[in-house]
Amino acid sequence: MAQIAREDQPTSEVRARILETAYELFSRRGIRDVGINEVIEHAHVTKASLYHHFASKDDLVVAFLDLREERWMHGWVQAEARARADSPEDELLAIFDLYDEWFHRDDYEACSFVNVLLELGAAHPAGKASIEHLANLRSIVRGLADKAGLEDPDGFTRSWYILMKGSIVSAAEGYTDAAKRAKAMATRLIEDHRQSASSLREPAVG
Repeated sequence: MAQIAREDQPTSEVRARILETAYELFSRRGIRDVGINEVIEHAHVTKASLYHHFASKDDLVVAFLDLREERWMHGWVQAEARARADSPEDELLAIFDLYDEWFHRDDYEACSFVNVLLELGAAHPAGKASIEHLANLRSIVRGLADKAGLEDPDGFTRSWYILMKGSIVSAAEGYTDAAKRAKAMATRLIEDHRQSASSLREPAVG
C-alpha cells in the first residue's frame, strides 16, 4: 500500500512531489492516458492534498508545462547551447547538437508542448499554454537571429522553428539522425540570411 504524505510535511514539498510525479507521467505518456488517481498513487498523497495545490487536472497540466519550459527549454536547451557556443550562430547550431544527443536517448519523449497541443487542441487551457510556450521558444531563436545580424529575422525564425519541430517529429518516427540532417539544412539557412544581410550593407556601385 502506498505511503501517504504526512500532514506535517511542508506544503511546498508536497506540491513539488505532486508536480514532479505529474511531470514524469505526462511527459512520457501524454495527458489523457494519465488519470488523477494515478498521480495521487505515485506521489503518495491524498486526493484532498492534490486538489489543495491544484484546483483541477487542467491546472496540474498547465503547471507541468511551466516546469517543462523552465527545465527543458531554459535549463537545458538554452543554457547548454550557450555554454557550447562562441557566437550567436554557433549557439543556434548547437541546438541541433543537443537534439542529436536527445534523439539517441532511450527515454526520448519528443516535445511536450506539441504533444499536448495536438492531444488537447488549441482551445483547451493546456493547448493555449502550449502555444505560449512554443512562442517563447521562437523568441529565443529570434533573439539569437538579431544578435547574429541575420536578415529577415522573423522569416528566419519561422524556418528555423520548422527545422527544430520537424526534426523532433522525425525522431519520434524512428529517424534518430534527424538532427544531423536538420543541422546541415540549418547551416545553409544561416548562410542564406547572412548573405542577404551582407548584400544590403554593401554600397551601390556606379
